[in-house]
Amino acid sequence: MTNPNAGVCDIKKEFIIQKPDKNKIEKTEIINKRKLSEDDNIEAKKLRSDENGDASSDKCKVKRRGQNKARPKTFQDEKQNKPCPTIINNISKDEIKPCQFTKCKYIHNPVEYLNSKQEDLGDTCHLFNIRGRCPRGITCRFGSGHTTKDGLNIIDETKVSTWKEDVKNTLQQSLQISLQKRKYDFTLAEKLVKSLDTKNKSEKKDIESDTINSTIESDKIISQSGAIIDDDLIKLLPREKKKIDWQNKLFLSPLTTVGNLPFRRICKQFGADITCGEMALCESLLKGLKQEWALVKRHESEDIFGAQICGNNAYGIAKVAQLLQENTELDFIDLNLGCPIDLIYKKGGGSGMMHRMPALEASVRSASSLLNIPFTVKMRTGIYQDKKIAHNIIPKVVNWGASLITLHGRSREARYTKLADWDYIESCAKIVSPCPVFGNGDILSYEDYAYRREVAPTVQGVMIGRGALIKPWIFTEIKEQKLWDISSNERFDIIKKFTNYGLEHWGSDTQGVENTRRFLLEWLSFLYRYIPVGLLERPPQKINERPPLYFGRNDLETLMASGNCADWIKISEMLLGPVPDGFQFLPKHKANSYQ
Repeated sequence: MTNPNAGVCDIKKEFIIQKPDKNKIEKTEIINKRKLSEDDNIEAKKLRSDENGDASSDKCKVKRRGQNKARPKTFQDEKQNKPCPTIINNISKDEIKPCQFTKCKYIHNPVEYLNSKQEDLGDTCHLFNIRGRCPRGITCRFGSGHTTKDGLNIIDETKVSTWKEDVKNTLQQSLQISLQKRKYDFTLAEKLVKSLDTKNKSEKKDIESDTINSTIESDKIISQSGAIIDDDLIKLLPREKKKIDWQNKLFLSPLTTVGNLPFRRICKQFGADITCGEMALCESLLKGLKQEWALVKRHESEDIFGAQICGNNAYGIAKVAQLLQENTELDFIDLNLGCPIDLIYKKGGGSGMMHRMPALEASVRSASSLLNIPFTVKMRTGIYQDKKIAHNIIPKVVNWGASLITLHGRSREARYTKLADWDYIESCAKIVSPCPVFGNGDILSYEDYAYRREVAPTVQGVMIGRGALIKPWIFTEIKEQKLWDISSNERFDIIKKFTNYGLEHWGSDTQGVENTRRFLLEWLSFLYRYIPVGLLERPPQKINERPPLYFGRNDLETLMASGNCADWIKISEMLLGPVPDGFQFLPKHKANSYQ
């Protein structure tokens, strides 16, 4: 018989909310609930049939899987309510220029816009205070302190002269146009991959025809020196790679959606040594899409920073390696071999690349040869839980030129339903030693960190993902070797700091505020899982244990412990004002579950 308390975190009895006795619930209430749910199902079926036509056509349609297929937009503003860019950020009437577009639907009178604008959320603009000029001008939701009644933007000359841009790797318009028009010169990357393909084909022919041993020996020499045959290519490639000291570093995992620049700034302040941008798709980077290029932006506080890319062919990966090296400031580039998402996997990218060895070899060889910075690889144990294959792949990847391997101790199939296998991580690290290997999985405290380093002593460092989302101060705990009973006020200050960083990054206009709110809510869907140390019967908290219903030591702590999405919205409203009409939010990640 299974233990009903398995996976439940022990909390002191005085903080547990007692559930009502089920035997006391009247049968009539249960019957009523059943009727209500049945009625709801009937109504839902009617709605579906009305939307999609008759029942026969419904049967032919394949049900779309995943919780994000019909995920609503959190906020969308109408065009006629927005000001024209020509009137947004002017410090004098002389700067106002007439709009060049005759069919422009935006508002062109600054006074008219200010009269129709929503009420400001506050009197103090964070951007104006630190920069001396708010780039959002009259659209700023905190703009009453830096805008005039005539719709002009006030500036503080002293602050403007001292402030310097603190974000790097912004997509320049000229680069975006050359990518969109396919005029960017990728000759080097293309020749390199083609050269590698030619070499691989010739090797296969030599093996098939079983030629002279000397030919095989010469092929071995070529493979050791890289994949280059063309002498002209050799002259163009970088001679030395930048070296990074990976030893005993704490690496913040590249986290899709939630691993944004404001969050990484928070983690850097708590002691993260290495940060990495969210996974960026090679195809989208090559198209010059702004939203994808935003993922490689770097804050000045990120002293060791890399970009993580995901692709399914050597040409795309090599081109992106060349593109990022020539147009960004990065310390390393990481190739994603662990993404479990169906959309990526079915196209042969992410964890799907682990079964496509020729494509993987060409990708790693070409990218590592092109770059003068380390090319690293992050992977899972394999695709299936009962068939680990990373130990076969890692030695090959290292031989092909990878400078660092990060191994997430779970398979694609397992997702987060199983604990990370650190014994397996250690066995893989031993195979390729002294090449640095980082371990990843299930670290939520200094005790977890110390235990994993004891289990896997060959591992040179640790990558932390969900643990940092649940408690970003985990880096401080590990470095100071302590368990921090952080107060609710201190935690709220962290959230407040995140919102300020969000307004800097996404903007302080309505769209920027709602983007900040959306990413804050995504983070709160993880943050609520933290259980205060003072409430635990046996600290520290384990990442796979869910707590019973409990209340905190004060109202704020209780609110932060809520798993109700409505309560997360309340927290956002405490910092960013009320949500707009029609606002909807559904968490993107299932990794915030306790499985």
